[in-house]
Amino acid sequence: MEQSGPGKVNKRTLRGGILTARRRLTVGDTQKAAAALAERALELPELSTARTVAAYVSVGTEPGTRALLDALHARGTRVLLPVLLPDNDLDWAAYDGADSLVQVQHPGRMTLLEPAGERLGPDAVLEADAVLLPGLAVDERGTRLGRGGGSYDRVLGRLERAAVPSALVVLLYDSEVVAHVPAEAHDRPVHAVATPSGTRRFV
Repeated sequence: MEQSGPGKVNKRTLRGGILTARRRLTVGDTQKAAAALAERALELPELSTARTVAAYVSVGTEPGTRALLDALHARGTRVLLPVLLPDNDLDWAAYDGADSLVQVQHPGRMTLLEPAGERLGPDAVLEADAVLLPGLAVDERGTRLGRGGGSYDRVLGRLERAAVPSALVVLLYDSEVVAHVPAEAHDRPVHAVATPSGTRRFV
């Protein structure tokens, strides 16, 4: 595992390059990609059989999730969405359509769309048959590169400690499936990636 200074520099460099590429995307680019991403993700058996899916609301030029959330909700899947806590951990609440989202400005962060319903607690994610993860890249081993905030490391650690067999799926743009992501000891591989052009599973 790469935990040394160079490994961290490589991770930081990779993050910077991907975020720069995302900032160049137009509204038309992101809308087209979001529609295709929803189609591809819904083809995954992990989502078609899931009773409960933990997901998230995309922000900015992240791969769009709104079409996917609405499609899951429309077919009767229970969708849980995160609520950011002051310590960067995540609480959860149910998604009940676009009208159930509210804008929340967290100090020192961008404005997020979060569910307005009853808070179910951080352990609610343990009820999910599949967990959709944000990210910046994934490699051929299923190693996911996050933004570095640590919120989803806590979620994944919680799932691992409880031995919950949730399917872990990262949502990305096509160019963000890369040859190598530096891994650290706490990193947990994902099971699949969905991009606008298709899906891929990892051993």
